[in-house]
Amino acid sequence: MADDTSTIFLGLGANGERQSLALSRANRHGLIAGATGTGKTVTLQGLAESFSADGVPVFVADVKGDLSGISMPGSPTFKHADKLEGRAQELGMKDYAYSDNPAVFWDLYGEQGHPIRTTISEMGPLLLARLMDLNDTQEGVLNIAFHYADEQGLLLLDLDDLQSMLAHCAENASELSAKYGNVSKASVGAIQRSLLSLRTQGGDMFFGEPALEIDDFLCVDEQGRGLINVLAADKLMRSPKLYATFLLWLLSELFETLPEVGDPDKPKLVFFFDEAHLLFDDAPKALEEKIEQVVRLIRSKGVGVFFVTQNPIDIPEDVAGQLGNRVQHALRAFTPRDQRAIKAAAETFRINPDLDVATAITELKVGEALVSTLMEDGAPSIVQRTLIKPPRSRLGPITAKERAIIRSISPVEGKYDTAIDRKSAEEVLLAKAADAAATAEEVEEKGKEEVARRPRKTTSLWEKAGKAAAGAVASSAATVIAAKVTGRKTSSNPMRNAATAAAGTIATSIGGAVAGRFVRNLIGGLMR
Repeated sequence: MADDTSTIFLGLGANGERQSLALSRANRHGLIAGATGTGKTVTLQGLAESFSADGVPVFVADVKGDLSGISMPGSPTFKHADKLEGRAQELGMKDYAYSDNPAVFWDLYGEQGHPIRTTISEMGPLLLARLMDLNDTQEGVLNIAFHYADEQGLLLLDLDDLQSMLAHCAENASELSAKYGNVSKASVGAIQRSLLSLRTQGGDMFFGEPALEIDDFLCVDEQGRGLINVLAADKLMRSPKLYATFLLWLLSELFETLPEVGDPDKPKLVFFFDEAHLLFDDAPKALEEKIEQVVRLIRSKGVGVFFVTQNPIDIPEDVAGQLGNRVQHALRAFTPRDQRAIKAAAETFRINPDLDVATAITELKVGEALVSTLMEDGAPSIVQRTLIKPPRSRLGPITAKERAIIRSISPVEGKYDTAIDRKSAEEVLLAKAADAAATAEEVEEKGKEEVARRPRKTTSLWEKAGKAAAGAVASSAATVIAAKVTGRKTSSNPMRNAATAAAGTIATSIGGAVAGRFVRNLIGGLMR
């Protein structure tokens, strides 16, 4: 059964109805949900290779490591081959044949694919605050740091740049507080500790240059097939906030970079967001609003977003309301939450009078799903119980050798593999600090030289003592003469008075034990 050029074949309904997804409605987003082991990954793989065959580039996160098989053709000798061929025969797919797909492997850590990097400035304070779990006060300080860096013309490219910028803000906290609002050293310290935690998650490998060019995700091969960009996310999933923030950043970059195209005949890119619940776990209201805005508006950029998750109620209502194409695999009613999820999922479909949706969700077999898609006129189709078509590529992971070969012939080979560290905030601030230290040292040396060149007029201790004694004796002599002229009697010996006065003057000029011995000897000599 060949695919129509304007639709993607999904499978056959219970009554033999062909279930398809219109390419012109694929940018209206979608949901693939279901419990573990019910066939979500196989559905995703089949959809991705169908989009690629129609010339639509794809981005998909490989969270379990088994989507890498999409790059290699399936084979009768591989595991599950009999099930794939049996399903194809059941669906009447006479043209079913194994085939590969043009794939490019990416990895934030640069281990299983080309590194993906962005700069601190491109990430922005809102997503960084989410990534580092900052509170409102700390996020405000981070905003000030970004604004101040822009004013000073300082490039924030990697974590070292942000660390240097925060240290600079702490050193100039008083000045910044007067201009922008309170910048406390405690808040700066908390952000710096969060940066350290981010480094331990591998964040320092994500931030830097060369930064990703979105156009490299939007390519087709020489046969006109869309490239399937596979992100190795098995290691990344150990840092769920980094994973979720990265994918949200990527969506934001697509939204900001791509031009408006309205509703094209087929999407410019289809984006599969696996483990989508991580995007919304503990997300503050401001972030949820940003996600909802991006999902709503990115449709007009020709990008379709498919959320893949175990439970449909993991997706907030404002976002779920925009997902027009739905593939619901089986759910299990083990807990009250599961029961609520089944009821919520059943209520989102267009009613089929011949199908009890809530019951059917719990009875679906592996590889079977409830399907409802947007038709050409934009209305949702009636939900149908559907056998999902099998993929043509390999199920399961490829070998390390196969991955290395595919990476070596990648169209972006060598473009992102080597990091670049150009002059940015860290280097500028270090240079400024070094200049300031050199200037201070120069001023200090000049001051010492100036002091050394000044002429000094010194008077010896004995000169000071002689002058003091002479002054005291002259003063006492004047007192004696005045007394004789007036006839008054002096109450003390004028020579003793002179000696005492001179001693007091000298004692002021000399300190410690030396002064005491000098004064005693001088008085003793004068009293003889």
